[in-house]
Amino acid sequence: MRIKPQQLRAFLLDTGLVTKEQFEEAQKKAEKTNQKIGEILVLEGAISQEELIKLQAYILGIPFVNLEKEIVPPEVLKIIPEPIARSHNIVAFRKKGQDLEVAMLDPEDLRTIEFIKKKANLKILPRLTTSKSIKNVLRQYQKTLAAEFEEIIKKEAGMITPIKEEEVIEEKEELKKAAEELPVIKIVDTIIKHAILERASDIHIEPMEKEVLIRYRIDGILREVMHLPKEITSGVVARVKVLSNLKLDEHRLPQDGRFRIETEDYRYSIRVSVLPVFSGEKIVMRLLPETARAYTLERLGLGGEALEKIYGNLRKPIGMILVVGPTGCGKTTTLYSMLEILNTPAVNISTVEDPVEYLMPKINQTQVNPKIGLTFASGLRTLVRQDPDIIMVGEIRDAETTGLAINAALTGHQVLSTLHTTNASGAVPRLIDMKAEPFLISSTLNIILAQRLVRRLCKEKEKYTLKESELKNLEKYCDLDRVLKVLREEKMIKPEQSLQDIEFYRPKASKECSDGYKGRIGIFEVLPITESIKELIVKRATSNQIQAQARKEGMRTMVEDGFLKVAQGITSIEEVLRVIIE
Repeated sequence: MRIKPQQLRAFLLDTGLVTKEQFEEAQKKAEKTNQKIGEILVLEGAISQEELIKLQAYILGIPFVNLEKEIVPPEVLKIIPEPIARSHNIVAFRKKGQDLEVAMLDPEDLRTIEFIKKKANLKILPRLTTSKSIKNVLRQYQKTLAAEFEEIIKKEAGMITPIKEEEVIEEKEELKKAAEELPVIKIVDTIIKHAILERASDIHIEPMEKEVLIRYRIDGILREVMHLPKEITSGVVARVKVLSNLKLDEHRLPQDGRFRIETEDYRYSIRVSVLPVFSGEKIVMRLLPETARAYTLERLGLGGEALEKIYGNLRKPIGMILVVGPTGCGKTTTLYSMLEILNTPAVNISTVEDPVEYLMPKINQTQVNPKIGLTFASGLRTLVRQDPDIIMVGEIRDAETTGLAINAALTGHQVLSTLHTTNASGAVPRLIDMKAEPFLISSTLNIILAQRLVRRLCKEKEKYTLKESELKNLEKYCDLDRVLKVLREEKMIKPEQSLQDIEFYRPKASKECSDGYKGRIGIFEVLPITESIKELIVKRATSNQIQAQARKEGMRTMVEDGFLKVAQGITSIEEVLRVIIE
């Protein structure tokens, strides 16, 4: 079911949907980027996705269906597992006898059709449809999942044996028994499954006075998703402890563990933290997809001169590159993206991490384990003897690790690491505070990248222009003249225009995006260690002095980069200020 470029060209030109020049230009771009010609034409607005799919359906002789208002029976919907439906954009919508009608976006995805055929043991009748139709059907999975969860709680929670406080002697055995009860297993599995499907990065299970609150962190924001009856708390906590190989009868001390969850559709490593609180034990689970691939730096949000500076410093064989920012701002993801660029057969790359978040081929990744004495410092000391060209240290936390990382950079290695500071210039005083000598910092440090993550606006968004009162409020948080200068340099506005002439965007709630946001992107500031910055480091200058000099030399701050993304319609002013204001 493959459409040849010549066929597509003939039909597009015959129907008058695109011109010969548009098609040829798209063909050149498709060859360069390894994308399909149709995708390029849709991205550039030459044709709509619906027009393209209808044309593909006509060429291939496959019926086209519109499912934008279709309600699919749950028993038909469940024939294709949700992760498969989401990752391959294919849904089941009608079943007659042994015939199953499936709607899809990619007519060339024969492997998925074959997989569904074997799994369902039905005759598959493919249909082409639009992405809006697919999204409408995918939303219906969530209802099915919520209904499934309610059913478990209502029907089976009564079967769970609550643990009484006075049963101390046999508590361990009782907890083990509770953890193995079928309703508890179903509840924990459903919480995790739901979180994965919702793209959550963390699950919070929080005991309250009369119930247990379940929250997911999605795109950096915590959201309430469900409440559990108080009587099943002990069983749920015990189940998570059993999975993580933790002590069941330890309730006074914090515990850390991890476990893996693997299905045909996804593989996740789940990091578990258990903390005693007033009403019981709070659990936080960090979801780390093992099948995730490193993003490109461009996809993370880096561009222009900042990106060129990063690439330039990645080409240097020795020295240190630091990525800084608070917890959860995507520092490790950025490091992995850099390693992906550096990962060639000619170099030996070794890492010491806590935890190993993503497994990368041809890279030697070491997991920190303080219980047996394997810390960042001891791991790094050993790595240097492993003949590495490039070393990645997950985080510089103490004076010993700082000294070892600087020495590794001095002795001919390229070192990549992270640090917790609010901005790029704050990294230098932080290193000095951890007993690093200023002259050694100046001779080893190549570049500092500071970042935050802002939520992306959905396609449906609301246009508006800034009022005078809003501009006055913004002046408290950023230099508007600098922002205006950056926008002019990037040709986002004409020289005579002011900020009040620019159309900005606000989030707009929709069925697909309840709060108007979906996904995240980085905002950055890149501080290269130039000769003048080196002089300031040796003089033990403050972070403000280093920041001022870097700005004189053309460094764009995170606020300025954020406003650039706001003007492009990627995010909102509120989002940029939310992550920047300390």
